[in-house]
Amino acid sequence: MSQIDELQARITAALDRITKGLDGREAAGDPAEMVKLRQDIEDEKLANAQLEERVRTLRERLEAREAELEAARSTQSDSLRKLDADLQSLRKANQQLRDNNQALREAHQAGVAEPHLINKSMLAELEGLRAARAADRDEVEAVLTELGQVIAEAGDDTATKTEDA
Repeated sequence: MSQIDELQARITAALDRITKGLDGREAAGDPAEMVKLRQDIEDEKLANAQLEERVRTLRERLEAREAELEAARSTQSDSLRKLDADLQSLRKANQQLRDNNQALREAHQAGVAEPHLINKSMLAELEGLRAARAADRDEVEAVLTELGQVIAEAGDDTATKTEDA
């Protein structure tokens, strides 16, 4: 047991000497080198902060762009729904016009003049023209919206390239 205590004391003393030697070495280090190392650490911290700021800026730009794209998708989807509804209305009006024209042809072949069929046919034709106009207008609006998005993207790309340069 005394040998264990003696060995433990020797090990403790050796560890103390090693610790003192390391402390002395650190204290005896080249002050210019320590200043340079500290400056290098500060430079790296600054570079890291700048990179983090740039990543944050890029992330914000990405989120803003994603929000713009989602809004554009929503607008485009609404435009397509409206265009589809107008096209359905146009198809319905054209079918009604065809039906009325068929009835007029049959009445004409029978030699019967039916003024209400003529009025009905004219109303169907007017409705068809209105539906065609609405469909054309919606189609033009959809094209203009898409062109606006392309122009905006081109402007954003130019601004991004200018910022990156």
